[in-house]
Amino acid sequence: MRLRVEFTTEPFDLDEAPAHAVVAREVVEAAELDEVDVGPFGNTAEGGADAVLTAVDALLRRSLEAGATRISLQVNVVGQGVEGEDER
Repeated sequence: MRLRVEFTTEPFDLDEAPAHAVVAREVVEAAELDEVDVGPFGNTAEGGADAVLTAVDALLRRSLEAGATRISLQVNVVGQGVEGEDER
């Protein structure tokens, strides 16, 4: 199964990326995901279910530790993988 996660971290700071936003970006960029799009107002990442769920766990934990006061996320199923195929 393939998943797409869309997320934002708060509080926002338009002048400089807050530590929690930098941490969130580092987490998804380091994860074994197929697609990552990071922007100032929203972020998306896509990949196999295990990789996305692992990244979401790390994203939540590390962003909160770095000062996020709110994390909004949405996870969608975007496709089914081929049976027996590694979905990272």
